[in-house]
Amino acid sequence: MAASRPASPSRRRAARALVRASGSLSTSATTRMDAELPWFRDLSADERSWVGQIVQAGVKAFVDWYGEIADQDDGDGDADPTASFAVAASVFGAAPRALTGTISLQQTVDLVRLSIEVVERDVDQVVDVDDVDDVRAAILRYAREIAFATAEVYARAAEMRGAWDARLEALVVDAVLRAETDETMLSRASALGWSANGDVAVVLGAMPARRTGADLFDEVRRVAREAGMDALCATQGDRLVVLLGGVRDPRPAATLLAGRFGDGPVVVGPVAETLGRAYVSARAALAAHRAAAGWPDAPRPVLSSELLPERALAGDGHARRHLVEEVYLPLVAARGGLAESLAAYLAQGGSVEGTARALFVHPNTVRYRMRQVGELTGFAPSQPRDAFALQVALVLGRQSGRIPAQVSGGS
Repeated sequence: MAASRPASPSRRRAARALVRASGSLSTSATTRMDAELPWFRDLSADERSWVGQIVQAGVKAFVDWYGEIADQDDGDGDADPTASFAVAASVFGAAPRALTGTISLQQTVDLVRLSIEVVERDVDQVVDVDDVDDVRAAILRYAREIAFATAEVYARAAEMRGAWDARLEALVVDAVLRAETDETMLSRASALGWSANGDVAVVLGAMPARRTGADLFDEVRRVAREAGMDALCATQGDRLVVLLGGVRDPRPAATLLAGRFGDGPVVVGPVAETLGRAYVSARAALAAHRAAAGWPDAPRPVLSSELLPERALAGDGHARRHLVEEVYLPLVAARGGLAESLAAYLAQGGSVEGTARALFVHPNTVRYRMRQVGELTGFAPSQPRDAFALQVALVLGRQSGRIPAQVSGGS
């Protein structure tokens, strides 16, 4: 095996000179940072000390790196190109998260650039004049490796932070769906940037095909933010769940996001007054989404309240109670026989004249009573969907055997 040629005396001489001057170079770089970088002066004493250590590590790493390529130089000026990567990465130590939490990527770029400029400016005072060009060429090469190392540190930290945020977001959404909202959940939401003080609605739909969660969630949050709302997203099986904060009207809010869901129904629950009460919206939206297949022609998005009859038929106890307590019992308690008139109207297929003949009243009396039904329940008997909901409410009310207190008390 052929013996390697002796190392370049000039490069070794320059390396020794840089080692002797490393302390003064670090001090010069720190002094210039204090004079030229306003953000550095605003740091706390501990943070300034920590960043100063990064600068010293950077200068020392360059000196060590230059010494290594001097030792590896076989006389033709070339050295192992892989040696620079490990040395450059060592500048940032073992705690990249601490660095990224103290200063931004732009500030790190400023710091590295300034440190390299200091070394480049002072190099002619440190090494022999014959070695200046070689050292400056090495500085340029080292600066490139430091740039790659900086990008790697921040990319890795961003990936870790993104994964942690995604986990927190999933925990918040899961807590809402499970009705396990507490101070911990609210604190997690706040850490994710949730700022809405109230008016929360839950939107549910299928996950779109060929879309990654992170990409889709970013798009949903962007659309919500542009509309002045907060958004938290998660997947539950094959469903996409979105918590919207700052919702004024649930249908327009959900309409903004409907195109981001996959095929099938998109359901939005009622507006809850706080994030802590958002489980009410989630419960209604989940039940409505399960029952939505019963109404193939439902609008997209559809309000959970518009699916009350399908929810009741699917066994949703909350929907059944709502139809009995908010529709059936008020009708039974009302004067003028509204419940009987409604039953006759539905039995006659919505015919005013047929109902009038069955009840032996004038058709205008039927029309008046049906208007009263609409005002009392919010469901208009002349509308097919509303008539369906009223029919289900009558059936459920009769099955419940319940009668209003004022009716039972007067009997």
